[in-house]
Amino acid sequence: MSSPSPLVGSSPPRADGIAKVSGAARYVDDLRPPGCLYGATVRSTRAHARVRGLTFDPAFDWSGVTVATARDVPGENFIYLMTEDQPALADGLVRHSTEPIALVAAESRDRALAAVKHVRVDYEDLPAILDAETAEGNATQIFGVDNVYKRITVDKVPAGGPVSEAGLIIVEGTYTMGLQEQLYIEPQGMIAIPREDGGMTLVGSMQCPYYIHKALKRVLGHERINVVQAATGGGFGGKEEYPSMLAAHCAILAQKTGRPVKIIYRRDEDLRCTTKRHPARISIRSASRPDGTLVKWEADLLFDGGAYNTLTPVVLSRATLHATGPYRCEEVHLRGVAVATHTPPNGAFRGFGAPQAMFAAERHIDAIARALGRDPVDLRAQLLFTEGDITATGQTLVAPGGEAVLREALDAAQAPLPPVIPPACGGHASRLAPGRGLALVFHGCGFTGNGEAWLKGKVGVGLSGDRVTIYTASTDIGQGVDTTFIQIVADELGLPAHRVTMSPHDTDLVPDSGPTVASRTCMVVGGVAKIAASKLRAALQAETGASDTEFDALLAARSLSADLYVQHEYEDDGKLIWDGDTYQGDAYPTFGWSACVVDLDVDRDTGEVHYRRFISATDVGKAIHPIIVTGQIEGGSLQALGWATQEEVILDDQGAMKNNRLTNYIIPTSLDAPEMVTRIVEIPYEKGPFGAKGIGEIPMDGPAAAVAQAIEAATGAVLNALPLSPERVLSALPST
Repeated sequence: MSSPSPLVGSSPPRADGIAKVSGAARYVDDLRPPGCLYGATVRSTRAHARVRGLTFDPAFDWSGVTVATARDVPGENFIYLMTEDQPALADGLVRHSTEPIALVAAESRDRALAAVKHVRVDYEDLPAILDAETAEGNATQIFGVDNVYKRITVDKVPAGGPVSEAGLIIVEGTYTMGLQEQLYIEPQGMIAIPREDGGMTLVGSMQCPYYIHKALKRVLGHERINVVQAATGGGFGGKEEYPSMLAAHCAILAQKTGRPVKIIYRRDEDLRCTTKRHPARISIRSASRPDGTLVKWEADLLFDGGAYNTLTPVVLSRATLHATGPYRCEEVHLRGVAVATHTPPNGAFRGFGAPQAMFAAERHIDAIARALGRDPVDLRAQLLFTEGDITATGQTLVAPGGEAVLREALDAAQAPLPPVIPPACGGHASRLAPGRGLALVFHGCGFTGNGEAWLKGKVGVGLSGDRVTIYTASTDIGQGVDTTFIQIVADELGLPAHRVTMSPHDTDLVPDSGPTVASRTCMVVGGVAKIAASKLRAALQAETGASDTEFDALLAARSLSADLYVQHEYEDDGKLIWDGDTYQGDAYPTFGWSACVVDLDVDRDTGEVHYRRFISATDVGKAIHPIIVTGQIEGGSLQALGWATQEEVILDDQGAMKNNRLTNYIIPTSLDAPEMVTRIVEIPYEKGPFGAKGIGEIPMDGPAAAVAQAIEAATGAVLNALPLSPERVLSALPST
């Protein structure tokens, strides 16, 4: 029997496509277990305070309403992640506005929300620090603990010692960026369902089922837990760690009531209370020779982690490791610090610190070009990492793709531009100033250093009859995992796609594959799945004694009809050497590379930016499913264009988000989206499945800097703070 046409490199229909377009897919709010109650959260209205007590409005009918506080937590009152600092429910102290203090459950969502409004919290206000600048190094007396989550130092010094700055061109700059909301289409939602064995099933919208499993074991005080991903309407990092908090709340109420409990956040609550992209201030000082050679690069990074640790140290780590951009430099000194403030905790967001670092690095290259009188594109081409160059951590680069993506992006940019769109407000097209900008970035794929070796992600592959099932905790949150994994396994076994399926992402059924984060899912877990499939074939060969490698021939030779299951665990080959204490060695298994070109118009009367065309060329290693890859790149790029010019979180005097509606937290719509030209570059990674690299995050890294460069080219306005809002553009316009 001949093998089917290869699936890898083609774009078959998505495995979840029919269910989603037909409405058959079941999201968490579509699920209504018998007897389900609805939960809601009593939250702090203070940034920092002692909680003296709760009172319940006697005028409200409390019948049928269950209230839970910290003393109702069955196990340990914290949400386990990297540390144990964040409580599930505040117990006597709140460290940020919107911190959960109590929970209520009732027969309907409206009644639960009404009950929340009738719970009164008695506070004793304490001093609060709402910004990282104030918090840095001098707030221990207010926090009561060291308010620094992480410090990182990276030094690269030439063998001959520090470089003399005599005769060099010194450029200094500071670059800032604020909070950004993930704004997944489906708000956070979770259901806790008591089990007959006294355990608990959690079903919800999530990226990382085993994060929740590990956290809930501590909160509930037992391991009779399974976590099931429902169809999930986007995540972008916002459903990495936060669902553990929501799952804990549902479980606490379900434990107390003995009934299923569902909590679905309203959009305003989701915006106010969940994690965001970290605000950052990055200061860079560089020294260059007159010919443009980069001699010294010093960067100081300050990140605001918010009130609890969450994933802040890892975000700071990735930011620091990307703070030079993809450019060679003789001497490098990087200093990263992340501090606590009395604002809602910040956490994972697409790019995980690299977008902040890349915006700063790219704008600083523009500043150097300005100081040298150089074309910023030519300067980038001169400084770009090439084969054998050594990064700030001492990693020797293999097959870097910077030159290839730059060449592809510039080639695509030669095509004629789409026509100018006149201002909608009635202004004259002659007042539109055209500009073009380019950014060039790299992004470390997978976990930093030895992360994968430590995690040991696992994938199972099972045979039942003539069908194969993949067992993995890697979730599909819209990025197409349930399709690409089928392509990888089907091609490895020589099977058509319809004979391979995905198991539900249920911790009772699937092994821990690690979290769906860090551009690792296809590259790392997909690679584990490919090896697991080869082990299934080997198991069939061992069972049948056949030497044939064709899968259906092996099936025909079977004398047994029993199901067969094999599992593979990530294996470290020992070639990556990383010292997490000194931040020296091989920081990432491989890097992705991307260049983008943005063409835009700036309205000189209003400061508004109108995008005309966005071009990207991205090294993806191997496009397993080219349409999915293109969608990832274009979706991430539009998200980055929104970060560049439109998205801004405004905090009130207690550190809570004021503009918590979609009417005043503005993101790009289809009307804002430019023409997109997407070129896929394939420089295979030898350890990725069929050569694939991670692609989920890199589209977020470059566009904001390209937009800033384009605005500068159009108007002369030099902007180093995001967002590049109309007000900031107008204020930066050179006087005429």
